[in-house]
Amino acid sequence: MPAVVVESLDHEGRGIGRCEGKTIFIEGALPGERVEFESYRRKPKFEQAVMTSLLRPSAQRVVPRCSYFGLCGGCSMQHLETGAQVAAKQRVLENALWHLARVRPDVMLSPIHGPDWGYRFRARLSVHEVPGELGVLVGFHEKKSSYIADMKSCEVLPRALSDLLVPLRGLIGSLSVSDRIPQVEIAVGEAQTVLVLRNLLPLTAQDVSRILAFGSTHGVDMWHQPGGPDSARPLDDTMSAWLEYSLPEFGVRLRFKPTDFTQVNIQINRILMRRSMQLLDPRPGERIADLFCGLGNFSLPIAARGASVVGVEGVASLVQRAAENAALNGLAQRSTFQVSNLFDATPQSLARLGKLDKMLIDPPREGAIAVCKALGNDAPRRLVYVSCNPATLARDTAVLVHEKGYRLRSAGIANMFPQTSHVESVALFERD
Repeated sequence: MPAVVVESLDHEGRGIGRCEGKTIFIEGALPGERVEFESYRRKPKFEQAVMTSLLRPSAQRVVPRCSYFGLCGGCSMQHLETGAQVAAKQRVLENALWHLARVRPDVMLSPIHGPDWGYRFRARLSVHEVPGELGVLVGFHEKKSSYIADMKSCEVLPRALSDLLVPLRGLIGSLSVSDRIPQVEIAVGEAQTVLVLRNLLPLTAQDVSRILAFGSTHGVDMWHQPGGPDSARPLDDTMSAWLEYSLPEFGVRLRFKPTDFTQVNIQINRILMRRSMQLLDPRPGERIADLFCGLGNFSLPIAARGASVVGVEGVASLVQRAAENAALNGLAQRSTFQVSNLFDATPQSLARLGKLDKMLIDPPREGAIAVCKALGNDAPRRLVYVSCNPATLARDTAVLVHEKGYRLRSAGIANMFPQTSHVESVALFERD
C-alpha cells in the first residue's frame, strides 16, 4: 500500500497528499498524518482514495461521537476537533478567494461559532421500506450511495428529534402506504416542531388516526404533503398553519411553513445576522436591496434599523411570506417585495429597482454571477454578500473586484454546519 503525509484538507473535508507527482484526495485523513491509502478513482493528475491505515495520527484527531460516522453521509468531519474544523473552513474560503479570484480581503473576520451538536433545526430524512428484518429505514443516505443508512440516532439533530428516528420507522411501517412515503421533512420553530410526511398515495382514515396519535404521544405536529411543497398542510385542522422564529436583537419574528427555506442553525443565523448588519450598516433614509430575500430573514432587520428595503426573490410563495412578515412586524411601510428571476438579472432589471445606497446578496449555491455582471456605474457603494459556497463566492468576487471596481474589505466564515465540510461565509465589498 502506498503511504503519504497529508498536507491539508480540501473543500469536502478530504486529506490532500502528494504521491509520485499526483495529488491524492484521501477520505478520512487529516493534515499532518501519515497514512496508507487505496485509490478508487485515478486520473492523470489526481486520484481519489480512502485511508486504509493510519500510521501517524494527528493531535487534532478525535473519536467521532456518532456511531454511524463513516457510514452515514450526513457528516464528514466528526473525526476532527471542532476548533480545527473551523480553521480548516476558513482556509477553504481564503484559498478559494485567492486561487479562483486572485483576491485577498483586507481583513479576515473572526469565525462565527455556535453549538457543535444538536444544532440542526430542519432536515429532510429519506424513507425506504426494505423487505425482511430491517423493515422501514428513516435517515440520511449512506456515504456515496443511494441506500439509506440503518441509523437509530443522529447527533446533529436535537435530542428529541434524534429519539424519534426509531419510533418513526415503526409508525411508517404500520401505514397502508408504507412503501409510498419517500421522505419526512423536519422543521423546528420556537413554539412547536412539525414532521411532514411526503405521501405519494392518499392516506386512509386509519393512517391519519395513527399519525395523529404518534404526534400526540411525542409532542409534534403532524403534516402531510400529497403533492409539491405548497400542498403541505396539517393533518389536524386545529394545528397551527405556521411555525415561527425570532431575531431578538432586531425585535422581529418571522413566520414560515415547514417546507419553506430557512436556515438550519437558528443560533448561528442570529449571530450571522448581527455581523451582516454590522457590515451593511443600514441607516434611516437609505434605500437598500435584499436580493434572494426569501421570507425576509435579512430584509426585516434592515427595515428595523430604519432603512427602506426592497426585497427580490424568484419564488412567489416566499415573496408573499416576506410581505406578510413585514406586516406582522409593523415594517410594511419601509418594505417592498417583488418576484424576479435573479439568475437572469440584467442591467435593465436592476435599474428598475431604482437608486440604491447599499445591497445585500444571499444566493443559493449557484451564486449570483448574473447580478454581479449586471451592476452598473450607479451600483451601490457597499455590498454585503452572504454565501453558502466558497467557489461561487470567489467566482463572483473576481467580477466585483476586477470588473466592477469593488474592493474586498473583509470576509469570514460562520460554522453553520458543524461536523460537515459545508462553509457559510460573509463578505463586505466597497467602492468609491
